[in-house]
Amino acid sequence: MDVINIILLSLLALGILGSNLTISIAVCILLLLRLLQADRVFPYLEQYGLQVGIVVLTIGVLAPIASGKISPETMYKTLGSWHSLLAILIGAFVAYLGGRGATLMSESPLVVTGLLIGTIVGVAVFRGVPVGPLIAAGIMAFVLQFVPKA
Repeated sequence: MDVINIILLSLLALGILGSNLTISIAVCILLLLRLLQADRVFPYLEQYGLQVGIVVLTIGVLAPIASGKISPETMYKTLGSWHSLLAILIGAFVAYLGGRGATLMSESPLVVTGLLIGTIVGVAVFRGVPVGPLIAAGIMAFVLQFVPKA
């Protein structure tokens, strides 16, 4: 059996043991693509998968506004709350980190492996959400700007 399939099966086991449907479905789709020998799909997934995922995530975040579940009045009222103002600041900072993370991930492929392993552990074991690599890369880029270059 192919080593990559063994790694994917191990990740599937982690997803199942960690009761994480997201990682389990993602690994199953990737295994299926490998078994169907649809290798030509992988470059597109690598190139556009993150962008498509961010679009889908953004749609999910904006859906309550579009559906009317969050009214304009509610949005105006929340601007007066310190919790909401703090959330705005944190949201802006995380978006900034995400942008820096996307740049770091494209410039340093070796870093991506460590970030992905950490994210898989976080998703499978700690029931996290797999947006981790982008934010983790952003945090890493943020920290790296203060570390002297050797």
